[in-house]
Amino acid sequence: MFHIVLYEPEIPPNTGNIIRLSANSGSKLHLIHPLGFELDDKRLRRAGLDYHEWAQVEEHHSLDDFLAAVRPVSLYACTTRGRRLYSEVEYQPGDALLFGPESRGLPQSLLDKMLPEQRLRIPMLPDSRSLNLSNAASLILYEAWRQQDFAGAS
Repeated sequence: MFHIVLYEPEIPPNTGNIIRLSANSGSKLHLIHPLGFELDDKRLRRAGLDYHEWAQVEEHHSLDDFLAAVRPVSLYACTTRGRRLYSEVEYQPGDALLFGPESRGLPQSLLDKMLPEQRLRIPMLPDSRSLNLSNAASLILYEAWRQQDFAGAS
């Protein structure tokens, strides 16, 4: 239904948690290289528990490779530098939610290629840096899924 795209993820437990999120929501997870870990990392497996077999995970050498292969309906960059609130978007099945590496976020050069309305933010208190990657992905994905009346859920 939705695509979660992790651009150069660095921390195995975050990716493991998002594998679990993907498995439980029916979304597809895309990992953009380079990764900061090996996919057989023990910390990744621990966080993802046994959800790997139910999750759809694909690797891509670059964001351009992902875009060419998947052709998402819309691509939204989730960034603290966005102006549009994630809750203001009317999400559609096939949309892709793009998240940057934990230590630095999405590169400005990538954000500059996107329209301002494609750059989403989560409201936080002043002087806050950011939310944990897996928390941010969960929050935005569940808003998108809620708008689809949690299609496919029991």
